[in-house]
Amino acid sequence: MTFFSFTILSFSLFSIACCNQPSIRKHLAELTTHEETKPTMHLDSLRVKASEAFIFCRKNQFEDKYCILIDMQLHSGVRRFVLWNFEKDTVQFACLVGHGCGNHPWSLDRSKSNPSFSNEDGSHLSSLGKYKIGARGVSDWGVKIKYALHGLESSNSNAARRHIVFHSWEAMTDEEIYPAGSAEGWGCPTISDNSFKCLDPILKESKKPVLMHCCPR
Repeated sequence: MTFFSFTILSFSLFSIACCNQPSIRKHLAELTTHEETKPTMHLDSLRVKASEAFIFCRKNQFEDKYCILIDMQLHSGVRRFVLWNFEKDTVQFACLVGHGCGNHPWSLDRSKSNPSFSNEDGSHLSSLGKYKIGARGVSDWGVKIKYALHGLESSNSNAARRHIVFHSWEAMTDEEIYPAGSAEGWGCPTISDNSFKCLDPILKESKKPVLMHCCPR
């Protein structure tokens, strides 16, 4: 079993109205049953990663109320992006996230189950590792908002040079689409417009840098 081959038995939703959707409640019910064919998240394994993230956040004066954990190696048609609530020790929000297409055609899902990763400029691949979520700015995509990403490890140190940012994309869906995969871009972690609207107020109001960790297995 991989780090993000999991079943979430507990789910804490945002108080934000847009996140309290029937689709999210339906997904919660689905995750309480074991599914052999569709990869899902395992809460205990996720808690281990969250504990490591909490230690990092406290040590480096990052936001210690929540962080973002992503398994880019999990099938892109299932929820693999989570906002982890440190205070409640559980998932606060989960959604789909896209990864880089590499040499495959842009916007398709050719590497949905076997993505590659790179820190090289021009690779069009996503990078694993810890990121500091930086300044909020204007985007050409989705809801027209983006957050700068600063790579903190050798595996993602070129993020700023590569213009890797966190933004929404119209091609991303709210619902899981497995066995199909999410649309693949040029390396940025992309989520749906509705998901971004849920997260943006949280990130915008944070007084400290927020950790985004694209976790290796």
